[in-house]
Amino acid sequence: MSDTTATLTADEAAAVIAGARARIDALDTQLLDLIDQRRAVSAEVQAARIASGGPRLSLTREMEILERYRARLGRAGTDVAMLLLELCRGRA
Repeated sequence: MSDTTATLTADEAAAVIAGARARIDALDTQLLDLIDQRRAVSAEVQAARIASGGPRLSLTREMEILERYRARLGRAGTDVAMLLLELCRGRA
C-alpha cells in the first residue's frame, strides 16, 4: 500500500501489519546471518594480527567503524557499532 494516508479497514490493516512483520522477520534473519559472517571475518583479522606479533584489537580501526555508524545512523549508530564490535571481539 503506497498511500499511507488512506483509511484501512481492520482486516486491511491486519494484512498490512502481517506482511510488514514477515518482511521484518526476514530482514532480522539476514542481519543475524551477516553478524555471524562478520564475527568469523573479525576472528580471521584478530588471528592474523596476533600471528604477526600485533595486538588483537586496533583501536584506530574501531574508531573508524564507530564514526561510520554514527555518520549513517546518528547517535544511536554509535551504540549499534559498540554492540557489534563487542560481539565481534571474541574472547581475549
